[in-house]
This record gives sequence, C-alpha cells and structure tokens, in this order.
Amino acid sequence: MRFSWAPLALLLLVGACAEVEKQPESGAPAETAVDSVSTAEETPKFKNSTLKYLANRKLKPQPTRPLNVKSKCSHRDAIGTTTKLDLLVKEAQVKTFAAQVAIKGYGTCRFNLADFEQTEKLPQALLKHKRDDGCLVRMWEQGPKVTIAFNSCPKSCEGDAFSYLWPIMVEQKSGRCF
Repeated sequence: MRFSWAPLALLLLVGACAEVEKQPESGAPAETAVDSVSTAEETPKFKNSTLKYLANRKLKPQPTRPLNVKSKCSHRDAIGTTTKLDLLVKEAQVKTFAAQVAIKGYGTCRFNLADFEQTEKLPQALLKHKRDDGCLVRMWEQGPKVTIAFNSCPKSCEGDAFSYLWPIMVEQKSGRCF
C-alpha cells in the first residue's frame, strides 16, 4: 500500500490560510474587551491627519438651494491666463453662459450656452454638451463664491489648453471672476 502526501499537504495549506478571531489578552477579563470595543465605536479614530483636525470643528454642510448669480467679467492672472465670462443663472436655470479662457502658450477654450443643454438644476446646475459626449459644465455655490467647472471637454479647446484649464470662480455679490 502506497501513502500519498498530497491530501495532507493540501489540508495543511488550507488550514494555514484560515483567519483566526483575535482573542482578548490572557490577563484581561472577557467583559473588559467587549467594553473597549463599544467605546471605540463611539469615538472614531482618524487615520488621516487632515480628518483629525476637522473632527473638532463645527462645520456645516452647504445648503441646497437654487443658484442665483450674475456676472459679466474679465480677469487676467499673474501667468497671463485671460478669462472672459458672461453668466446669468436665475433660480438654478442657466439663462446666459459664455466663457472664454485663453491660456498663454497653450490655446483658448470656448464655451457657449447654445452648445449645451441643461440637464439638472439641483444640487448643481449641470450643462451637457449637445455634440461632445462626456463634456459637462457644473456650477455650484461654495460659500460666497460660485464655481464653474469643466469636465471632459478637450474638443472645446485648442491644442492642449484643456489640460491647463482650471474652474472659474465668481464672487456671488459683486460678480467679479478669477
């Protein structure tokens, strides 16, 4: 009779991969281990140092309300990027939208409301490009400012300009952009 080691080796391999539940320390009573687990669930421990600093602040979520903003502005930053914006949003309905961002050395991006259709109003005004699938323009309130962000719209730009396009920020009260 011949003995095969294969089933025994397979059994040992499977046994080595099994997970074992962590047991309480030998000197501590079982009730203490249960109590410490429930205390840990009540006060979360943050692994990320940023979250640790945010934990004790009284941050409130931005209220969800219809966006209202009017801006006709132009701005040139320190590196030569020129932004021109004509925007009117009333009760989250985009009435006017024309943006042109000329990025020095890379080209210009142009966005016009005629090329977009509004698909959402809340929590963000969302414009989808009619011919360029995936191209989206989102507008939302962020404190005293409104952010206008462009997603997946390289066809609206010359050359590699879209790679360098940042969101446009507008001061809600004054209409100033930057």
